[in-house]
Amino acid sequence: MRIAVNTRFLLKDRLEGIGWYTHEVLRRLVEQHPEHDFIFFFDRPFAPEFIFGPNVEAVVLYPPARHYVLWWWWFEIAVPRALRRHRADVFLSFDGYCSLQTEVPTLMVTHDIAHVHYPDQIPGWARHYYHRFVPRYLQRADRIVTVSEFVRQDILRHYSPTAEKIIIAGNGCKSVFHPVPAERQTIVREKYSNGKPYFFYLGALHPRKNIERLIRAFGRFKQEQGGDIQLLIGGRLAWQSAAIKQTWERSEVRDDIHWLGYVPDSELPDLLGSALALTYVSLFEGFGVPLLEAMHAEVPVITSNVSSMPEVAGDAALLVDPESETAIAEAMRQIATDAKLRRRLIEAGKKQRAQYSWDKTADIIWRTLKDLQR
Repeated sequence: MRIAVNTRFLLKDRLEGIGWYTHEVLRRLVEQHPEHDFIFFFDRPFAPEFIFGPNVEAVVLYPPARHYVLWWWWFEIAVPRALRRHRADVFLSFDGYCSLQTEVPTLMVTHDIAHVHYPDQIPGWARHYYHRFVPRYLQRADRIVTVSEFVRQDILRHYSPTAEKIIIAGNGCKSVFHPVPAERQTIVREKYSNGKPYFFYLGALHPRKNIERLIRAFGRFKQEQGGDIQLLIGGRLAWQSAAIKQTWERSEVRDDIHWLGYVPDSELPDLLGSALALTYVSLFEGFGVPLLEAMHAEVPVITSNVSSMPEVAGDAALLVDPESETAIAEAMRQIATDAKLRRRLIEAGKKQRAQYSWDKTADIIWRTLKDLQR
């Protein structure tokens, strides 16, 4: 079988959600199925580390698809030509886009349809593209993989494709996340939080992540509870982040809030594993990978009771209304004061995390590709 793959999110030193999903699944498929050929379609020069085996052929298709006009050109002109030229049997696309101009059987991974729920948080040109093309992509794809039952139902509710062609294959967790010994936690806290315990947020900083309410809730927790607990916020600044900075500047406890910026992979496991809890109270997620990472680090979780987060967290988290600062602050209080609760959440996390692995995800995608070939 000749499997063509959209690999445009395999970016050296810039792997995020879709990129990691692409990386972990493809690495396994290439290594486990050396008798099959893979053709990776990049939209710019690529790093050799992404060529996972001798059965991979890398092809750069221009132009770099980072604007809505170039998205259309890449998927509707460059990709169909390459599929014909390389005699592809199937096309695997990891980023919620596919090609309308090919009859090659297509498996498309859709991580969420957040643009439907938060259109005002997306630049206008991108919003127009999503509203025009996402329904057509979902109709065109022969099979659709989603990362959670929530996303599956969301797609069915808003776009009504054939339910039978939507398959769930959730995220896994990088193997670097593990419990951090107490002596190491002391060193990490000395480095990042002046030696004090801390709540930890990890993710992009934009309105959907609810950072403003998290900051205000932390202020309420500190005023009511006192103590020396800190809040560490790790992640890159995304669009519409000015309000987040303003909220911090107005906070009476801003000296106890530390901005880490983008956290390198080399530092992240220790930072998460040394936290009192992960505070991930997003307004909307298709999955919520940090929840799974916290379970592997054996750290308690505070997360939202909306979208996919209850599904992914199971019993391993305190679920809160993300629009209630009171509820978020109360969950912080419970975590800070109840060691028995923390232990219970950690134990629940050990069971919950077993539901998700990259091996399971790769197996599901491989079986689906083989079905398409038939």
